[in-house]
Amino acid sequence: MKTTVTAEALAFFESVMPGRLFSGNAILADYDHDEMTEYGHFMPEAVLQAENADEISKVLAYCNTHRIAVTPRGAGTGLCGGCVAIHGGIVLSTERMKRVLEVDTENMTATVEPGVLLMEFPNSLEGTGLFYPPDPGEKTATMGGNAMTNAGGMRAVRYGVTRDYILGMQVVLADGSILEIGGKNVKTSSGYSLLQLMIGSEGTLGICTRLTVKLVPAPAVTCSLLIPFPDLDSCIGAVPHVLRLGVNPTAVEFMEREVIGCAETYLGKAFPDTASDAYLLIRLDRTRADELTPAIDALTDLLLSLGAKDVLMADTEERLSSLWDARGAFLEAIKGSTSTMDECDVVVPRKLIPLFVRKMREIGERECIRIRVFGHAGDGNLHIYVCRDDLPEDEWKAKIARVMDTLYQEAKELGGNVSGEHGIGHAKRPYLLNSVGDRQMDLMRGIKAAFDPNGILNPGKVIS
Repeated sequence: MKTTVTAEALAFFESVMPGRLFSGNAILADYDHDEMTEYGHFMPEAVLQAENADEISKVLAYCNTHRIAVTPRGAGTGLCGGCVAIHGGIVLSTERMKRVLEVDTENMTATVEPGVLLMEFPNSLEGTGLFYPPDPGEKTATMGGNAMTNAGGMRAVRYGVTRDYILGMQVVLADGSILEIGGKNVKTSSGYSLLQLMIGSEGTLGICTRLTVKLVPAPAVTCSLLIPFPDLDSCIGAVPHVLRLGVNPTAVEFMEREVIGCAETYLGKAFPDTASDAYLLIRLDRTRADELTPAIDALTDLLLSLGAKDVLMADTEERLSSLWDARGAFLEAIKGSTSTMDECDVVVPRKLIPLFVRKMREIGERECIRIRVFGHAGDGNLHIYVCRDDLPEDEWKAKIARVMDTLYQEAKELGGNVSGEHGIGHAKRPYLLNSVGDRQMDLMRGIKAAFDPNGILNPGKVIS
């Protein structure tokens, strides 16, 4: 879809959102891409910054009638080109909708607008004894963006992903109708779950304008363990034993020395240990301090028996910061070490992570290209970054196509999926089709047609 936004359309948008319509040279360059600029730059014809559901309803009704493409956008921190206007039209931004509308301590819920930043939301919960568990790595992302991509994060192994914490949602459909789905009830068995369809739909079925999320009691104490291993096989091989031990870890991350080195350079500070090839980083949360010691002792005995070289404990703010600041900087550190890069976040069965990483290394050696990997050992989600470095453009394009095709094919053969938490956007559509097949894609297209028969919502994303 490529529709010219006419002067008449611009006048209508200005009447709905006075002073919050931008077109032509007034559009900031940030709106033509997300964080993965390798996937291209696409300048919209207009950007609208909404402040409420009624405004969005009026704009969508107009765009649906006039067949104008609408690309919803939060903070633009995605990694698969999901919030860029590849078919022109307008970008409809919810960045100004950032109020926390309610914190209900009795029902243990919060109701927020979609533009609330993940990093700012905890401030609204101070003093309540409650917290919101989803912990995606990009803290400047919006709550609405997290919902629309079903973002995961490092605490998913214990608490689950964003999907597990959304109880209700207000959405505006393509025709402008406003739909209330779910609410504060913690369970329901009332027909098809439109809420679950909407979560992870990447703005292709509707635009989220309000979220009701579940909160849980905040842990009182926390401790992290850094465990060096002589190699990745023994490192990942320990993970199933850790999960079966019964200590209920909050996070189980894996990392390799090369990625840690990138983070040290990027942050300008040393990691506690860099003498080993592979590491597990395990976090434990408890309601009482005396509950930590038995869990730490059990984990230490287990990990040493499985070949760990040591178990290093971090239980102070300084030590915790040295570990998790590095872990949180991996993406930007790798990005800063190369001219450009491509990314995939495949998920495979946990025990097959070492096999997949070995295959990944073989691909890198065969193609003579640098590949870096880290990820969530607790749920099998790997973040793989293929670095261009100083490759000429034509050689890079040829190599990255072969590398990505092979990586996704290897993941499929191991029973994995294209994306664990970053979504599909427009960049990963061919791999999704290859992964799920024609029949599932036909069903997805049928769902899309039911919600958005004219195809105006985020066209070109997820499905064709």
